[in-house]
Amino acid sequence: MLRSFFIYLSKAAWAQNLITNWSFAWRTASRFIAGTKLSEAIQVVKDLNAKGINATLDHLGEHTNTPEEAQQATDDIFATLDALGADATVRGNVSIKLTQIGLGLDENLCAENLERILARAKQNNTFVRVDIEDTPYTDKTINLYYLMHEKGYTNVGMAVQSYLYRAEADTRRLTQDKTTIRLVKGAYKEPPEKAFPRKADVDANYDLLTKILIDASLTFQTTLSSDGRIPPIPAIASHDEKRIEFARQYAEKVGLPKNGLEFQMLYGIRRDLQEKLVKEGYPVRVYVPFGTHWYPYFMRRLAERPANIWFFISNFFKG
Repeated sequence: MLRSFFIYLSKAAWAQNLITNWSFAWRTASRFIAGTKLSEAIQVVKDLNAKGINATLDHLGEHTNTPEEAQQATDDIFATLDALGADATVRGNVSIKLTQIGLGLDENLCAENLERILARAKQNNTFVRVDIEDTPYTDKTINLYYLMHEKGYTNVGMAVQSYLYRAEADTRRLTQDKTTIRLVKGAYKEPPEKAFPRKADVDANYDLLTKILIDASLTFQTTLSSDGRIPPIPAIASHDEKRIEFARQYAEKVGLPKNGLEFQMLYGIRRDLQEKLVKEGYPVRVYVPFGTHWYPYFMRRLAERPANIWFFISNFFKG
């Protein structure tokens, strides 16, 4: 019930106008968002690197409404890539959403912007993760990934959501082409004909997809690059200790080296678990979002975990 409500709020313009004007809202959101400026986010990445943690930077934004907005979003991504290119010691890459660069407006426009982004990433010796969004965009996103693959871009990966019925077929297809995949549970509101309604089924599917990804990494012998920028095939993106333990045990069982997978978590969530995995020798990458368009991302974080909601409410009463 609460999850559906916060997902609704993430898309409601009236709620965005109201909540973003509450000073306590940013105070709460700043736990999960690494500032509004690129320089602030780069410093956060450096601080994470000092703890042995890699990062992926996301300049927040989605669903641009005009070609000009899509171009501005593309330029913002260029700036992030250039910042990484300017300092080779920063162990990070970039994550993007395709609706941010025009997918909801014109697929050809989006394809042009995506190719320019991948070319800029290649120039700056880094990698781009294409986030997966809600199901109206799933096929379009995968099709654009393959279009870039056919053009020779190998510095790009995908994401898969385990709550979708189609996730297994998508994962098997993508791993055949050595696609690096961020495996998430899914943070959008989807109808029961497209997504598992029960958490137990989502978790079971997550573990199945984890096995597929680990098997693919073993087959293709993919490992984390020495500079921390290019990930192996499996990116197990979860704060659920049971899912993480399943991945660890299965990887050990089949003999996958620790750098043949990475665990990914969100900035500001389960820092204790991030550092624990690093101490045990596993690559960990933290998703570092930043920028002024933080509202939809923040609402989805509240939707995911009840503890985040209580954190939000406690700040409300602090004024």
